[in-house]
Amino acid sequence: MGGRPAVAAAAAGWTSACAHADAGLRDLQTAARQWSCSGSGRARETLARACRRLADDVDAQTADEEATLLPLLDAHLPDAGWAAITRTARCGLSGLGLALEDCGAADRVRLLGGLPAGTRLAWRLRGGRRYRAAVVRLRGAPPAA
Repeated sequence: MGGRPAVAAAAAGWTSACAHADAGLRDLQTAARQWSCSGSGRARETLARACRRLADDVDAQTADEEATLLPLLDAHLPDAGWAAITRTARCGLSGLGLALEDCGAADRVRLLGGLPAGTRLAWRLRGGRRYRAAVVRLRGAPPAA
């Protein structure tokens, strides 16, 4: 698999799979919120199905990428291209931001309260805004909380 049409087809398939995974993440987010509000068994089962579906989709996409796209990148992207990507590609989502986003209000207060004063100050002055901006760039929407 090396010609331009094959590469274009692989890239289109990857784009479609990424869009499908994004939709799965949004479905999972909706199911999680419904379960957190209702606490019902039905909502819990819906959430579990959404988790399993997304996990299966990610497994399939990853296997396809490893079998198809990585060899294409290896064949068509020179070392200088990889170096440029690794210099500029970084995730702006901090572990603290991810943890705070997943917490409820009381847990956020406890988590921040357990941090050193300098870390809390840095988060309040700059970290929170940087995290929000990175989430908006990545997801197209602000963080959940």
